[in-house]
Amino acid sequence: MSKSRDILFEARTPLGFTVRVTREYWNIITTVKHPVMAGCETEVQAVLETPEEIRRSKSDANVYLFYRSRRNRRWVCAVSKQEGRTGFLITAYPTDAIKEGEKIWPK
Repeated sequence: MSKSRDILFEARTPLGFTVRVTREYWNIITTVKHPVMAGCETEVQAVLETPEEIRRSKSDANVYLFYRSRRNRRWVCAVSKQEGRTGFLITAYPTDAIKEGEKIWPK
């Protein structure tokens, strides 16, 4: 399979780096980590591209948590790691709370 066909989607973040998500890794997220996210690829891409808030991880300065509201007091969180001008999705999940950590966007 060609490399371009392995990519499920790419999302350009407001922080200036692009997050690439492969079909294989999305399958791991939706079958092992957070099955509730199955079928939510478009929503996760939107969270990365147009978040309402971005926080830096307390444990890794290159990991960012992107949040976008889903409904009253519920958010979708997309966690990605930046490596230069690109990054990759670590996980994505629904949550009822925004985690602690430095708020970096919007300022």
